[in-house]
Amino acid sequence: MKLYTKSGDDGTTGLFSGARVSKDHPRIESYGTIDEFNATLGLCASACEARNKLHQRLLEIFVSLQSRMFDIGADLATPEGANNESKIQRILAEHVSEVELWIDEIDSKNTPLTAFVLPGGTELASRLHLARTICRRAERQMIHLGHTEPVGIWLIMYVNRVSDFLFAAARLVNKDAGIQDVIWMPSSSSK
Repeated sequence: MKLYTKSGDDGTTGLFSGARVSKDHPRIESYGTIDEFNATLGLCASACEARNKLHQRLLEIFVSLQSRMFDIGADLATPEGANNESKIQRILAEHVSEVELWIDEIDSKNTPLTAFVLPGGTELASRLHLARTICRRAERQMIHLGHTEPVGIWLIMYVNRVSDFLFAAARLVNKDAGIQDVIWMPSSSSK
């Protein structure tokens, strides 16, 4: 089978249900951003050091998250009640609970937050912050899609929790490397 089909040359793409929509449809924007987010998870995984125990634990989680991103892409590519719906795995409450356990595991090792933290630090932490922002954009796009078409509530909750996990992980990666949080310093008024 060839990689190119030419079926999208007219500016449309096919959903898993067989329906065709414009490539700038909110549904396509949503799962396209999930794909972009998945690629940034791969970028995070590639910065994990083999001899670092925390990095290896994060790598295990990243692999699981990347698989869930494929599930989310299929979920978003298959509107509720559409053809082939029985062939996909929707995001459910237990998936959200799994991410909450990861957040608890990782964030329990961080110092409590007392101020806003600037993104940055180590290479891996910086990649995690970038991934977090792309994850948040995907969440916003799914919410936008939900204004006109059904989007699973667990799906939105899952992506919301994943971005929280990434923030906690970025902080812990920096802590593990001996780098303290850089705190936001609001500008002062000169009046």
